[in-house]
This record gives sequence, structure tokens and C-alpha cells, in this order.
Amino acid sequence: MPTYEYECTSCGHVFEAFQSISEEPIRECPECGNTVRRLISGGTGVIFKGSGFYVTDSKKNSSSSEKKEKKSSDSAA
Repeated sequence: MPTYEYECTSCGHVFEAFQSISEEPIRECPECGNTVRRLISGGTGVIFKGSGFYVTDSKKNSSSSEKKEKKSSDSAA
């Protein structure tokens, strides 16, 4: 469900509401009862975290794997 942000035209109270896309917009301020307007927001950005992304997992770096192998063989000897 999207989050919509509203602002009262009288008292300036700003609030958010979780509403279905098909629901009618809220028309009344919960603080003073006057009319509200729905604000347009930029939404949220997408942040990729965890494994499975190029920067963390899929990037092939042969020099780092060679260093790991060299370190393990040095410590075993």
C-alpha cells in the first residue's frame, strides 16, 4: 500500500496515510477538521544491500583471490 502525505490548508498540519490506490483521498484534517491537500513526493530510492549484487559478490577480481590462495599456502608451510 502506498503512503500518501497530506497537509492542512488551514492549520498547516502535515500527516501521512497508508491508503490503497483505489481509495478516495482524505479530505479532512484530523487536527482541525478543515480541508487538506495531498502532497506530491519524490518517493523513496532503492538501496541494494546484502549478497547477490555486482559490487559485493559478482565482481571478478583475480588478484584478490590469488592473494588469498598465497596467504593460505604461506600459513600452511
